[in-house]
Amino acid sequence: MKIAIQGELGSFSHEAAERMLPRCTVVACARSAEVFDRVENGSVAAAVIPIENSLAGTVAEHADLLVTREVFIQGEFLLRIVHNVIAPPGVKLREVRRALSHPVALDQCRDFFRSHPRIDAIPFYDTAGSVKHVIAERLPDAVGIAGRHAAREYSGKILQAGIEDNKRNFTRFFLIRKALPGSATKLDLPSLRKKGVAVRGYQRHIPPGANKTSIAFKVKNVPGALFKSLSVFALRDISLSKIESRPMRGRPWEYVFYVDFLRGDDEPARNALRHLSEIASVKVLGIYKAA
Repeated sequence: MKIAIQGELGSFSHEAAERMLPRCTVVACARSAEVFDRVENGSVAAAVIPIENSLAGTVAEHADLLVTREVFIQGEFLLRIVHNVIAPPGVKLREVRRALSHPVALDQCRDFFRSHPRIDAIPFYDTAGSVKHVIAERLPDAVGIAGRHAAREYSGKILQAGIEDNKRNFTRFFLIRKALPGSATKLDLPSLRKKGVAVRGYQRHIPPGANKTSIAFKVKNVPGALFKSLSVFALRDISLSKIESRPMRGRPWEYVFYVDFLRGDDEPARNALRHLSEIASVKVLGIYKAA
């Protein structure tokens, strides 16, 4: 099974994909849009994307793409993020003057740079890509900061392991597939206001044991609109595990609300979505088993 990821082989997304689907073939993509393109055009069976880091927050581009593209979340995975100093063979830590990595990774390793003031933090486009670069170029004074997968992928040497400041550092990944024809996939789809459409278009995508749902919805800017929207869950004792607003691209000062709630495809969840579709424009992003 071909699974697309954004970033280089050896990245945390690569590790998450192999943990979720152990015998998959990972297809590395340079851009997030390419990942979603491949899922939609069927050149890969699915994709694994990071959606949220416990320290850095939501991956904004992926949240936006989930709303605008014809995809459906079918799985969730939590990966513990461990950052390592990875060097070309033969390089010693005392010789290192530059450490390359993604800006988010560098920011999560402040204590390492504080204790090694001679080493400059250099932003790079990708964690695994930084390791690939320093080894391919045989840089004698540079290292990459990435996961163990990158060291294995590019035959690098781990000079220091676990340099992240916070050991409770996790990234949440989604397994996404192409949405089925006829599924309700657009925020402004009028048919969502009809009974049952909000969920039932996705029945064949829902895995066994699904107990979590992700949706996006937009309300009119009128008093009480958000309160009424959230009340559809409170009235049915449905627990929300996340709520976040994101600006709508190209529509200044208009927002989409992202909500995760802890129910699968059952009657209370379907009733809540029917009720919500009467007062808001809704997209069901996925129904899956919680990690």
